[in-house]
Amino acid sequence: MTAEFDLRPEQIVAAAVDILRQNGLDAVSMRSVASRLGVTPPPVYARIGNKDALLDAVADHFLADLAPALQRGELWPDYARRWTGQLRQRLTEAADSRLFLQVKRPAYLEASRPLLKCMRRDGMDRDRAVRACRLLTWATVGFVAMDHPPVEAPRRRNRLAGSDPAGVTADEVDELFCAHIDYLIDGIRRDS
Repeated sequence: MTAEFDLRPEQIVAAAVDILRQNGLDAVSMRSVASRLGVTPPPVYARIGNKDALLDAVADHFLADLAPALQRGELWPDYARRWTGQLRQRLTEAADSRLFLQVKRPAYLEASRPLLKCMRRDGMDRDRAVRACRLLTWATVGFVAMDHPPVEAPRRRNRLAGSDPAGVTADEVDELFCAHIDYLIDGIRRDS
């Protein structure tokens, strides 16, 4: 149990992340977080803001310190593969893709800064590097959303072929992701 006056934003976010992992995105509310922390909702609101601010903070938690360290002599394509792999892993840890489909642009921008810096270091002009980062980020977020649809998403009879990941093994998903990123990198190289 936390004293209301000692409540820190980091504790609130940690409680929300725990609830998300255990019960899904729909279970995350100001009331459920307050209950988890043993306080009433008003101090949670006072320290974090509203539910949208809470979800932004949870998304920021997953995207914080995302970028792997650049290895000596590593060129941007190899770094981009590791970076997108790390992004995929973090998004998968959230277990509900809806969280990342509504994340505001600054969280992704901050997470992509090391990748952008690597591309610029390797001679890519700023506009092309920004475009490349967007392509790689959006492709990864979309891939994770397809691979990890919301648990409570209703199954529709008329789904498009290929839009249901059921029946695809984890190894096949990994191969598809790597091929997807490789195709993007090849296209980015060609256009640079």
